[in-house]
Amino acid sequence: MSIYQAVKNICVRYNDNHFETGLQYANIAAPIRTIWMKNQAKKIPPKSKVLDIGAGMCPYKKLFDHCKYTTHDFAQYSGTKTGPAADEWNYGHIDVVSDINNIPVENNSFDVIVCTEVFEHIPEPIKAIKEFSRILKKGGKLLLSAPLASGLHQEPYHFYGGFTPHFYKKFLSESSFKNVIIKPEGGLFRHVAQEIYRVGAELGQREKKHRLFGWILRNIITKIVWDLEKTIYVTEFTAGYMVEATKI
Repeated sequence: MSIYQAVKNICVRYNDNHFETGLQYANIAAPIRTIWMKNQAKKIPPKSKVLDIGAGMCPYKKLFDHCKYTTHDFAQYSGTKTGPAADEWNYGHIDVVSDINNIPVENNSFDVIVCTEVFEHIPEPIKAIKEFSRILKKGGKLLLSAPLASGLHQEPYHFYGGFTPHFYKKFLSESSFKNVIIKPEGGLFRHVAQEIYRVGAELGQREKKHRLFGWILRNIITKIVWDLEKTIYVTEFTAGYMVEATKI
């Protein structure tokens, strides 16, 4: 029996359903954020005017079928061709193309602004918050998310490593937002598990001498660390935050 087969057998005994299912660990924030956004969308009254800023591929469009949904983006990113952050990028239907700090819509014209995973990609995020405040009606809702920690991606449009709860509390409150609710996108162990999985995936593409260790990281260590979050929840090292705030 080869070493590879022996380790595989150990993994299968540890969790019969886990072997070769590690893709779920590659981006922990995305499914958490999707569930959060689904729950938020359900609370939005029908026919509300929703502006999805930095909408990109428009992943949340269907969630707002009951609303008047408008998309915005600067529409200049063309995808990353090589490296661990390589992607195939295709914009969804974008209604408004402009800089995020100068969106050509009227003051107090939208009930809801959605802006997910955009702030790390804009040079002046504080100005963007002020623009959001200009656009939203009184009592309007802002639904915002951004990383606390992330590797380089969507280059060259990646300007910040992440944003803390203190950033949101300070600059949202200074731009006429209240009731700021901030939720982490997972805790320390899920975040670390994600990075272990990524290390394993990278080693899996390297020389043969590295592949077994990469396989062990992806299929055993990732799962063990992931499961620790069920009993130990540390939010200071989360992958990112989801933010809800109300315009006053």
